[in-house]
Amino acid sequence: MDSATREARTSAAFVSLTNTLVSDFDLVELMHTLIDACIDLLDTDAGGLLLTDANGDLQLMASSVEDVDVVEVVQLAAEAGPCWDCFTTGQAVTLGDIGKGGGPWPEFQRSALERGYRSVHATPMRLQGQTIGTMNLFHSAVGALNERDIALAQALTDVATIAIMQERGTRQLRDLSTHLQGALDSRIVVEQAKGLIAQSLNCDMDQAFTVLRNHARSTNQALRSVARAVAERRLVLTAQHQAAALRGDSARKRPV
Repeated sequence: MDSATREARTSAAFVSLTNTLVSDFDLVELMHTLIDACIDLLDTDAGGLLLTDANGDLQLMASSVEDVDVVEVVQLAAEAGPCWDCFTTGQAVTLGDIGKGGGPWPEFQRSALERGYRSVHATPMRLQGQTIGTMNLFHSAVGALNERDIALAQALTDVATIAIMQERGTRQLRDLSTHLQGALDSRIVVEQAKGLIAQSLNCDMDQAFTVLRNHARSTNQALRSVARAVAERRLVLTAQHQAAALRGDSARKRPV
């Protein structure tokens, strides 16, 4: 990606994050927008996002692919891994070669390598000196992010954190935790909808999410609203929706 293209995409990413606040705020959509932007701009393959719930416990809230779900859950269960360390220390963690440098976290190392990930970078979601989550990027190639990319990942993550607080209209963490619990509830509904779509369209869960998200965007609805309609059998997404989603996904990935 040349510098002009990167600059344009970076500007577009910040605009996309702030645009999530224009109408019906959807925290799940905001988190996926953040992950997508970081994957695109930082030349990584996948991402996941962990946030604290109303009880202060770290939870998996969003991911770009199902493989990341497994790796993140392994870290949460073991309470060990680069993303867990990022959360507990409030500092970014970069592991340029999981195969060589994952010794302190054997469960994470094994899970990541089994799914083809060779490097990881975790960025803290910080608010007034406290860390409320982490945004995590995975790459199939060995190599750490450079300082410029680390700074960009942090800036995008900071905007997302500020956006959450602006929507709430308060900077009290107890109010934020309540809202994040709602996001966790929304994620459960999204997962239910993905399962139904995957079954009816005979596709994998990643493609099912693409179909779900594309329909929400094309109809200007909140992702959680569309997911709930699918989960409650009030909406059935068909092969036509699947074809439209695949066309849209291909267009977004086409080089500028």
